[in-house]
Amino acid sequence: MGGTLDISSFHYPLRHFSPCTFNIALDMRTRVCLSAYNKGMVKVSSKGFKSVEYSLDTVPFDHPLGLMFAIAAYFGVQGVHIQIESSSPPRSALGGSSSAAVALVAAFSRVFEKTGAGSLLSRKHTAMLAHAIEGSVAGVPCGLQDQLAAAHGGVNVWYWLDGIKGPCFKKKTVYQKKFFKNFEKHLLLAYCGIPHVSKDINGKWVSQFLSGRYRKLWAEIIAYTHRFVDALIRRDFKYAAESMNGEMALRKKMTPEVLDSMGEKLVDSAVENNCGARFTGAGGGGCIWAIGEIEDIAGLEKDWESILSERKKSCMLDVRIDSKGLLVT
Repeated sequence: MGGTLDISSFHYPLRHFSPCTFNIALDMRTRVCLSAYNKGMVKVSSKGFKSVEYSLDTVPFDHPLGLMFAIAAYFGVQGVHIQIESSSPPRSALGGSSSAAVALVAAFSRVFEKTGAGSLLSRKHTAMLAHAIEGSVAGVPCGLQDQLAAAHGGVNVWYWLDGIKGPCFKKKTVYQKKFFKNFEKHLLLAYCGIPHVSKDINGKWVSQFLSGRYRKLWAEIIAYTHRFVDALIRRDFKYAAESMNGEMALRKKMTPEVLDSMGEKLVDSAVENNCGARFTGAGGGGCIWAIGEIEDIAGLEKDWESILSERKKSCMLDVRIDSKGLLVT
C-alpha cells in the first residue's frame, strides 16, 4: 500500500501529507551465490533468463540482468560467476530483482570484508547502495521500499523523509513476529500467470505527476495508506480492506491498465467477498494480493482458485511472512 510514494519525485512535493508505504516481506527467498570464473569475465545466471557473460569493461547495464552487472562494476569485481535463484515467479512484481540486488551487494560486501579490502555494510546501507545503483542504471525513477523489505524483513510501514539533515526514511513495525501466523490467515496472494514490466506503468505515473495531473489523487492515496495502517494496528481488517479498495480505485482511475483481465476479475471478486485487493509492485500483470477477515478470506480463496484456473501458469502462492530479512552465509 502506498507504493510509488517511495520515489522522491512524489514524496518531496507531497511531504506535508507525511507520505508512507506499507509492505510485507514474504518468505520467498532470492539467493545469490558467488563463485570463481574466467579471468576478466563476469557471468550472470538466473532462472527465467539466458545465462550471459561479458568482460568487466563491456558489461551492458541495459540488459535484463544489467542491474547485476552494474553492481559487479561498482565493486570492480571480475572473474566471478553470479548465480541467482528465486523462489518467486520471474517478473511477478514481488520485488525479486531488488531482493537479488540487495543479496548481491551483501555478498560482495562480505567478500571485501573477509579479504580485508573493505568493511561489512549494515542492512540499511546495503539496501541504500542497492537502490542507488538500480536508480543509476534503470533510466526511470526508482523507489526504495523493495530493497528495505528485503534487507529488514517483517511487516513495516516506511515514512519517507527528505534526508538532508537526517535520515531519508523512518521505519515503523506494524506487527511483531509473534502475530505473523495469525496475520497470514487474513491474506491471499495470486500470480496472474503473465510477467509485468514495472517501468511502463511507473513511468506513466511519474510523467503524469510531473506534468501536474492527479496531484490531489496522490494526496488521497497517502490518506488511504494512513487509514490502512491505522486499521491494521487496531486489527480491524474490514476497514483495512475498505481503505485498500479506495486506493485501488484511484490507481485504476489514473491508469486503467494497472490490472489485466484476470487482475480485474480477482479484484472484483475480493470486493464481492468484503475483502480488499491490490496489485503488487506497479501492476500490469504479476500478482494480486488480498486482505480481509478470516472468514471472508476463506470464501475468497475458493473464488480465486476458480478464476486462476482459466489461465495457464496462474496460481495461488503461499503467504508466509519473513522475519529475518537479509542473511549472508
